[in-house]
Amino acid sequence: MADNTVYTPTTAPNPKSSWFAVPSENMDKIRFIVKIIEVLLSFVAFITEEVVNSCITCSSLYFFEFVSCTAFLFTLLLLILLSTTLHSRTGITCWPSLDFVYTGCIGLLFLIASIVFASDNGGTTMERTAVAFGFLASVMFFVDLVLLVKNNGFPFKSDGKAAPSNGGPVTTEAPPETEKLNTPAE
Repeated sequence: MADNTVYTPTTAPNPKSSWFAVPSENMDKIRFIVKIIEVLLSFVAFITEEVVNSCITCSSLYFFEFVSCTAFLFTLLLLILLSTTLHSRTGITCWPSLDFVYTGCIGLLFLIASIVFASDNGGTTMERTAVAFGFLASVMFFVDLVLLVKNNGFPFKSDGKAAPSNGGPVTTEAPPETEKLNTPAE
């Protein structure tokens, strides 16, 4: 049997290594809490919409159902990815831009779905409750968007640096030489 004492001094566990990464460069504690609230409000909006027994015109109900379910599932996925170390294993490097676009689109879709469902429903208590949670979720998505821009700045502004290509190295051309190496001596 081999003696493993050779490896003991060099293989020490990293005490700072953890799977939970909040706060990090992609998520601070306040935005983490806001994302949790978004997930909960989206889930409650989806559940209260699912409890509705009958509808007069169901297209607005189905649109609200789609948006609330999508918001719940994808926001939960984004929350898990950004609050753990899993985001570093996906190969995606533009998390602030992705988070900005996703949060803005879902917030806008949730607002539209809530307005449409509020204007075209049967007036039952469950429908009004679902609409209320839809509007609250929309507000939280926009609050998250404002916090993202406030803390990290607008993610699409160009700062003069070359953007990394899709997984490849960033190539920048070197400035032309001012002195030639093979100049004749005079």
